[in-house]
Amino acid sequence: MNFAIEKRDEKKNYAPSLLIRSLLAIWPVCLGYVPLGLAMGVLGEKAGLNPLQVMFMSLFVFAGSGQFIAVSMIAAGASISSIIITTFMINLRHLLMSSSLAVYFRGISRKKIFLLSYGIVDETFAVNMDKLKNEDWTIENAIIVNFTAFFTWAISTYLGCYFGKFIPENGFGLDYALTAMFISLIIFQLNGSIYFITAIISGSVAVVASIYIPGNSYIIIASLTAATIGVIIKKRNKEIG
Repeated sequence: MNFAIEKRDEKKNYAPSLLIRSLLAIWPVCLGYVPLGLAMGVLGEKAGLNPLQVMFMSLFVFAGSGQFIAVSMIAAGASISSIIITTFMINLRHLLMSSSLAVYFRGISRKKIFLLSYGIVDETFAVNMDKLKNEDWTIENAIIVNFTAFFTWAISTYLGCYFGKFIPENGFGLDYALTAMFISLIIFQLNGSIYFITAIISGSVAVVASIYIPGNSYIIIASLTAATIGVIIKKRNKEIG
């Protein structure tokens, strides 16, 4: 009888701890999502979308850079096929992120994997990878992190579009905010010389490729090149060690 009571008490204590730990991990990203989401909504409104269309885009796509580019292409009158192909190419990097996270969640039920995979973006990937490497971090923590960011982004984009007619299009310092967020995410991942070298290679390849290759395929090229070189360096270090 006492054992049953203790188990119930453990569950009661575990749930708040799980939620609080997850929220504490993701709140800085959510704080950054609010102005970015509002800016995304404003741009959507300027492109002729209504609040529901913008929110559904966020719910079904949930990819900030992809959405910004898609809205810009809509405003420019691009064809549907070109918008789909472009956003698909940009979001291919999520395959690499999913592969990296899959190593930590072997044997987990498919339902939980499905929930986790739906919310993988640059920011949630960075937060979860940092926690998985340094703490006792479960898939439930990761799912809460992902969906907290997910709903924060969707609501922010809806509000941005709803109030977009009252907000100037360039009133958020959007270029700086996006760049600053990604720089911060990179810094949190630099836990050793291999990561630093990989980041330098990725940035260098991206800059060079963007000059000579049209479109946004340079993102995928830089990611694959840097990841491949990083794996090679890591394997050689293990062999030497």
